[in-house]
Amino acid sequence: MRPDDIELLATTDSISLRGELLLVAVAHPDLSSNSYVSALHRVAVDGSGSSPWSHGLYDGEPAISPDGNWVAFLRRTSAEDRPQLHVQPTGGGDARALTDLPLGVQAPVWSPDSTRIAFVARVPDEGRYVRDAKPGAESHRRITRLDYRWDDIGFILDRRPRLFVTDLVGGLTELTDGACDVGKPAWTPDSAHVVFPAPADWGARESQRASLYAVPATGGAPVVVVEVPGDAHCPVVGDGVVVFQGREFDGDHAAAVNTSVWAAPLDLTQPQRPRKLTDQETVCCEEGIAPQLMGSSVVFVALNRGAAELRQVPLSASAVPLAETTLLAGARSKVKAFAVDGTRFAVSVSTPDSAGRVVVGDTVVADFSQPLRDSGLCEVRELTGRSPDGYESHGWVVLPEGPGPHPVVLAVHGGPFSYHGWGLLDEAQVYAAAGYLVVLPNPRGSAGYGQSHGQAIVHGFGTVDVDDVLALLDEALALPEADASRVGVMGGSYGGFMTSWLAAHHGRRFRAAWSERAVNAWDSFFGSSDIGYMFVELYVGADRETQLKTSPLTYADRIRIPFAVVHSEHDWRCPVEQAQRMFVALRKQGTPAELLLFPAEGHELTRSGRPLHRKERFDAVLEWWSRHLG
Repeated sequence: MRPDDIELLATTDSISLRGELLLVAVAHPDLSSNSYVSALHRVAVDGSGSSPWSHGLYDGEPAISPDGNWVAFLRRTSAEDRPQLHVQPTGGGDARALTDLPLGVQAPVWSPDSTRIAFVARVPDEGRYVRDAKPGAESHRRITRLDYRWDDIGFILDRRPRLFVTDLVGGLTELTDGACDVGKPAWTPDSAHVVFPAPADWGARESQRASLYAVPATGGAPVVVVEVPGDAHCPVVGDGVVVFQGREFDGDHAAAVNTSVWAAPLDLTQPQRPRKLTDQETVCCEEGIAPQLMGSSVVFVALNRGAAELRQVPLSASAVPLAETTLLAGARSKVKAFAVDGTRFAVSVSTPDSAGRVVVGDTVVADFSQPLRDSGLCEVRELTGRSPDGYESHGWVVLPEGPGPHPVVLAVHGGPFSYHGWGLLDEAQVYAAAGYLVVLPNPRGSAGYGQSHGQAIVHGFGTVDVDDVLALLDEALALPEADASRVGVMGGSYGGFMTSWLAAHHGRRFRAAWSERAVNAWDSFFGSSDIGYMFVELYVGADRETQLKTSPLTYADRIRIPFAVVHSEHDWRCPVEQAQRMFVALRKQGTPAELLLFPAEGHELTRSGRPLHRKERFDAVLEWWSRHLG
């Protein structure tokens, strides 16, 4: 895979199934327009083929109505426009817009009687976020909370998401007042109420704690229906029951806590306490993918050693461990979306050789990655090592063509409560295609190996996680395909922290480093990052001396290898000052350091940034490694 092959990276991140109608949103980066093109495709459930169903350039999130007569979806009319809610008859006809909201629409959900659609939309305060407004036209902001901004969104207190319901002719009813965030809704079976997650106490303070609320679909005051011992999101409602994802924790915030599946009686007259269906230590749900009901069971996506698997658990279950749930799909792959209709399910998965494969039951019915495979993909091989304390380190290597020995690039993921996995990773494929053996570790701190694995580095950054990363690297360097004399290290976010840390403490092992969107100094991260006010104390601690001791910037004087500091100018997760402070320290002491800044990008550049910037970054990475590893 070459840098410009990102245009072949067709992904299928949303899917809907009703009867014989299976719709998938297929998106890919487009370099000519510097945007992401997306269309709805109809996939035959018998595997006989697929064809475009919608004819817009920016269509996504299909939702087929329960009666099968309509499809709701989001459409942008241009790359710059906001997505608006549209409906189109399944039997043919033109799409019709139901909304024209200034900041667009998200998360459409049909009522069970197929007459209305609930959705979430950000509504700006008067005079805010006006298109083509003159620079400086907005008035000042008065900020009284710590949670006032979010990466890739910006300031949020003046454009909180609100819950709406619309009928099929565009008659809107606003159900919440914008006083706090609201999440993706669900309908009660009688189509009379909408259930949704929102902060506990209606957002009275900065907290990750959340409850489930219900509000009449015709309007009224929201009431708490489930009091959650932590947070809640992605509800689904059945007869007398509400199921959701959530975490259990003490205090207002949590670090590296597994997301479980929960169920509670649905009672609109008084709040209920939920019951945990899955074991918190061994089961970690993939956040953002809502569980769904299938008969008397719940279907959900769980992380498992780099896989994101579709699994099933009875509604009657109580804290069932992962091994006692039923695997339906996703072994050695990553489930990105799924849909249930009766007893059937359709799944969108990413595998080591596909970014967009659609499966119904046990049958692959479509695969949108054949052009990408034709361009050339490299072998992915699972690998395990052993850390000094005997702990197993786990990950993968991506192997270039030919016997080698090949120069080696160690690539550490972000998070840290995230993971490298079995899904296709465009970055690793690009580097391997250029001739580098890529090492992808999941050290302690990663998700999908049990909650204790994820929490092992809480107040312990740069300890056992370093041991695990280096143990897997040593295992990779023992391969005959690896050239142990030419090794580089790279990573973004937490992976950027780890890159800086390894360059300072283990620099002799590497010829060069590429540290991207990194945390380099916890003291300034505490006050400059959108999550810094809570993340630093959770993961590092409140003591300033501990923060300095755990900051790579403190050890910048030890970094002598060529060092690339890479950042996005609009990154609010790891603000650009983190890059600037490291770059200045390195240059002042004579370390061969370079600063690469991407304008108008946030923290998610490598995953959802502008396609031209993603390609430029790939070109820059390859030039860097060519210069320093050969």
